[in-house]
Amino acid sequence: MSTVARSTRRPGVLAVCVILGGFALDGCSGNDQAEGPDRTTTPATTVSATPGENSARAEHIAGETVAKAPKLPSGEPLTQVASAKGNRELELGHITTQPLSVLVNCQGKGTLTVEVRPMGLSFPLECVASEVSSTYNELRLKKARENGVVSVTAPSSVRWSLTVGQ
Repeated sequence: MSTVARSTRRPGVLAVCVILGGFALDGCSGNDQAEGPDRTTTPATTVSATPGENSARAEHIAGETVAKAPKLPSGEPLTQVASAKGNRELELGHITTQPLSVLVNCQGKGTLTVEVRPMGLSFPLECVASEVSSTYNELRLKKARENGVVSVTAPSSVRWSLTVGQ
C-alpha cells in the first residue's frame, strides 16, 4: 500500500498534525514584544488534540463542558460562572501582578466575546452547536489594579462557562 493511500484513510490525524505544526511554527516567530501599554506578554491560547479525534477545530478540547466552570491550571479563582446564557459583567476585585488567567467554554451557534478591563484584553470564541469550544488566555501585568471587570457578550443561543483567576 502506498503512503498516499495510508494517509487518506485517516484524514482526522493528518488535519490534527497540520494544525499542531502550524502552532509550533507560530510559537517560533521571535516576536517577544508586548502588545499594548499594560502587557508583558501576548495572550496565549492552548490547544489539545487526541490522536484519531475527528474534530479539526483548534477550539475543541475533548472532555470540556459548559455545565461546570473551567478549572484553573494553578492559582485561585477571582470569579467563576457555569452554564450561563447571554451577556454578563463580573467584578474581579483587586488584581495583583501575578498572571491573570481567563478560561472559557461555550456551546451553541454564535460568537462569544470576552473583554477584561482595564487591562484591554479582548478576544472572540466561535461556538458551535455540536461540541464545546474552549480557550485559555493568560495576561501578565506590569502593575496591580484595584478593580477589574470581565465582560462576556454572547447570543442567547450560546451557553457558556468561565473562570478568571490568579
